Amino acid sequence: MENDRFRLYFLHPKFWLTWLGLGCWRLLMALPYPVMVKLGQWLGAVMFLFGRRRKIIARRNIELCFPDWSRAERDALLRENFANYGVAFFEIGMAWWWSNRRFARLLHIEGIENLSGLNGQGALLTAVHFTTLEIGASGLSMNYPIDAMYRPHNNVVYDYCQRRGRKRRDPAGRTIPRDDIRGLIKALRSGRAIWYAPDQDYGVKQSVFAPFFGVQAATVYATAKLAKSGNARIVPLCQHRLPGSQGYRIVIHPPLEGFPVGDDVADAATINQLVEKLVLEKPGEYMWVHRRFKHRPPGEAPLYPARAGKKKRAR
Repeated sequence: MENDRFRLYFLHPKFWLTWLGLGCWRLLMALPYPVMVKLGQWLGAVMFLFGRRRKIIARRNIELCFPDWSRAERDALLRENFANYGVAFFEIGMAWWWSNRRFARLLHIEGIENLSGLNGQGALLTAVHFTTLEIGASGLSMNYPIDAMYRPHNNVVYDYCQRRGRKRRDPAGRTIPRDDIRGLIKALRSGRAIWYAPDQDYGVKQSVFAPFFGVQAATVYATAKLAKSGNARIVPLCQHRLPGSQGYRIVIHPPLEGFPVGDDVADAATINQLVEKLVLEKPGEYMWVHRRFKHRPPGEAPLYPARAGKKKRAR
């Protein structure tokens, strides 16, 4: 059972810096939206200069996924990507703390009928790890009841604020730990729509290898299993930032047809093809800093330099 209550333990001195940071972050939310976008782009430029490890990973992912692009095109995408990471810092705060009235002014939602038309059948809202993902989940929850898969943060104060922020738009919405398979299936069978992103490398034990932009990638097979066990439809979801500080476009696509087919590799390949299609709509907003190709099929060499795998330990 979820427990979102405040605890006195959260006031322990070891969390004071966390509270200070969260307080400053929330104060920034009073700025006009165009100012936050500009500040976010500047923040992203700073991250590009000093985020060496993440830059190595993102550059390598872009090289692997767009081998036919020129070096200039890939470099431009890399810089755009880091600018979007900076803007995401402000977008998370907007999703958590802005009033419904202010937030709704920036939202342009399309395809809500693809959820309401399911007639009570559960749905896996198959999302993609875009930098705007908090905007998409928060914006949709203002217009349709959804739950979300969730990975608790190590900092319990940040985790508390994150859970409350994500439930701000829909207090009845649940955050379901990603390892609570029974809870996920139960929610799907009861007709809930669950925000779910299957586009990261979660290890070989729960994955099969399927092509992603032409490169074999460890891909979770749980998507098909959950859809079958939960009697749920796969409903693609994406959200993108509109140019000129106009806000956000959130799109709920029609449910996939003929899925799953019962073959783990074929079903994983279908999901990867879906993710590719969504990524290509706005490649600069995708989270390229994750090691999507961390695990390799037997006999294949690593695709990332060793220094990009983990931070150096202090001597």
